[in-house]
This record gives sequence, C-alpha cells and structure tokens, in this order.
Amino acid sequence: MRRRQFILATGAAATLAVAGHAQQPKRVRRVGVLFQFPENDPLAQAMARAFALGLARLGWVEGKNLTLDYRFAANDPALLDADAAELVALAPDALLASIPLAVSALQKRTSTIPIVFTLVAAPVQQGFVQSLARPGGNITGFTSFEAPMTAKWLQLLKEVAPAVQRVAIIFNPDTAPYARLLNPVIEAAAPSLGVTVTLAPVHDDEAIEECVATQAGEPGGGLISLPDSFTAAHRATIIAAAARHRLPLIGTSEFFSKSGALMSYFIDPVDTHAQAASYIDRILRGARPSELPVQEPTKYSLIINLKTAKTLGLTVPPALLARADEVIE
Repeated sequence: MRRRQFILATGAAATLAVAGHAQQPKRVRRVGVLFQFPENDPLAQAMARAFALGLARLGWVEGKNLTLDYRFAANDPALLDADAAELVALAPDALLASIPLAVSALQKRTSTIPIVFTLVAAPVQQGFVQSLARPGGNITGFTSFEAPMTAKWLQLLKEVAPAVQRVAIIFNPDTAPYARLLNPVIEAAAPSLGVTVTLAPVHDDEAIEECVATQAGEPGGGLISLPDSFTAAHRATIIAAAARHRLPLIGTSEFFSKSGALMSYFIDPVDTHAQAASYIDRILRGARPSELPVQEPTKYSLIINLKTAKTLGLTVPPALLARADEVIE
C-alpha cells in the first residue's frame, strides 16, 4: 500500500494525550508525510511511528482531530514527484518531508503550505531556507548535520583502524545530491590523517559489490557510507560486502552498527521525527514556518560493534570505548 494510516501502539496513550490537551481545536486537521524511503523499511516504519506518537502526545490523534496521509517513494524520483503532487493536491494544513529530495519535490509544488523537514544536511546551501535563524518562506525543520562534521567519520574510522590508508565514500548521487557539499570536506581532511579518499557513486547492489571488492583489492582499505535513503535501504548489501571482504565500515544511524558495521556516528533519526511533531503542532496552532528557526542536532551517537571489530582483528582504543554511547558485544 502506498498510503498507510499508522495506528498508535495503544489507545490508552492517545486517550491520555487528548485528556492533557482539552482545548484542542474540534476541526480535523490534515498533515501529509513524504518519505523517500521504501514503505517496508524498518527505519521508515520506526520514524513514522515516532512522528505519529509525538503528535499524539501533543493532543493530535488520528481518527479524532487529525488525518495523516503517508507516501513512501522508495528512492524512485518519478514516484517521489507523483507523491508530492498527490499530497499537495490534498491541501493539507502542513507537510513533513524526510530527506532532501522529498523537500525539493514538495518545494516545487507549493510555496504556501508549511513544510517541516527532517534528515537534511546544509539546508541553506541546498536552497531550502534563507538562514537557520530566519528560514523565511514556507519551509523550516531539523537538520542532520552540517558539512564540517563529515570529517569526523574519517577520523573515527582511522582511530579504530589505524592501518586504513584508502577510504571509499559510498553514496548514490541521484538520491544524495548534497554529497557535493560533503565529499570535499572529507577529501580535505584526508591528508592530515594519512588517508586518500575515493568517491564511489553507486546506483544498485551490483555497483555496491563492485565498489567494495575494488576497495579490498589492495591493503589498507576502509569504507564510509554517507547518509542517504539509498544507502539506508541497501545497508544490508553494504554491510555484507564489507564483512565478506573484511573491510572496516562506518555508517550512519544505529541500523548500520547494529546490523554488523564496525561503527555508526549520527543523530537518532527516529527521535528527530518525534521532535518534528513539535513544529507541526505549532504550525497547526497558527505559527508560521518563517518564525520557527531551523533546529540543529544537540547530540550525535557513537555506536561501536565490538564483535565486528574482533572479527576484523581490530582493537578499539579504551578511550574511544569510553566515549561510545553504546558498545555491541
């Protein structure tokens, strides 16, 4: 199903939420949600649930005073554009857009319906807002990181795997056009760490396999998977190829490290969607997106898969283990 109504985990939670907000408007409001992810992706499902629960805590409950219309574009540009058109045609009171291409698709369709974005890097440079403090227009939201932070992935990979001398950056240029802002920062940081960086654009599983095999052809290889709906959806292929070729891999979100990657360092995308509910709530109560500053992350989580490290013959420095938010053994 391309349109799914997510049901809250318990009726009690929804009831309590409404009880705590007795002055809720009686008119049923409509919110459109556009995900670039496939609908059956566990991460997408978790983010959608967190968003709906976040709204419920603020008194907005599906079937009572709220209608949520979901679209999942599955990394298909044509479907993304069609989904954006459908959502805008429904004339919702607000829109939630996850990942930059979803924001772009909606931005082309409306300049009046409020749009709240999530998981967007460098929104000013991508042309979504005028500035973080003063977004202007009809768009605001929650960033995932700014470009300078990307060098941290390279630093962490080198810290755990000091023998790494060559790093391939895996990304899909079609679903991550913002990579042009990120890759130069990683490349600039590489010399000081004694590393050379290779950009590895991929579009399918076959290309992923070929990229990883090529990187493993010489000693000292490592991998960074950029944050991207494509790499998230194809993380099983990336992780399996890295394991098969015994290459250290750092990915984004806990879904990478908990599925076998060496490490992950990123925001919590599920929590970000729960936070996004607060901006939708404020908009439904009359706030304008131009009045809501873009929110930057306050915490990045470092998760280390010690089991994978041992398999690769790596010893994680105790100081780094102490800094980790979670260690998988």
